[in-house]
Amino acid sequence: MPDPVDAPGLSELPLDDLVACHECDLLMRKPRLALGEKAQCPRCGYELYAHRHNVVERSLALVIAALLLYVPANFLPIMQLNLLGQSSEDTVWSGVQGLFDTGMEGVALVVFLCSMGIPLIKLICQLLVLLSIRWNIGRSYGLLLYRIYHHLRDWGMLEVYLMGVLVAIVKLADMASITVGLGLVCFISLLLVQVWLEVVMSPHQIWQALSGEDVHAGD
Repeated sequence: MPDPVDAPGLSELPLDDLVACHECDLLMRKPRLALGEKAQCPRCGYELYAHRHNVVERSLALVIAALLLYVPANFLPIMQLNLLGQSSEDTVWSGVQGLFDTGMEGVALVVFLCSMGIPLIKLICQLLVLLSIRWNIGRSYGLLLYRIYHHLRDWGMLEVYLMGVLVAIVKLADMASITVGLGLVCFISLLLVQVWLEVVMSPHQIWQALSGEDVHAGD
């Protein structure tokens, strides 16, 4: 656990030796972590950062898995709806097209960006960042891409779209016959893989590896 720094001693320490808690803003001395250890704020218990094992290889595996799930999650049927003898299959992409065709171009654009465009850009940024660390090439571009990824993190709203789909299924269940499609399974799997990736891909280690502060940060 990091040691808090008294105010009189702040000027005596270089900035590289200090870390501030993201939750309660407590300023403390940056600890040196061994493999598998994590640093927590002594005031609020927030996890500042952790040194995870094989972070690049594990993150690469998850990014590739997410990219493989991306196409079926967005283009395979999420559900099949049978109502009064008529049957229709809906996908994420067909939902965007439906909004556009009914004159709701602005809403269609927002749905496309938040459910398809930005999640794909985030995955590509993560893939290129991890490859730049793995192959030790273009780390300056990796820093730029990782900054872009952090700016886009709050705009990829797959979980909001999933909640909308589940609410629609519940409301339509009494009115029509609904069959869950493979696309929904892939969509949920994509969401879970991305959540797992957020946990595994330690930002502190990635920043250190990209900036060259710690050559073993990506190990």
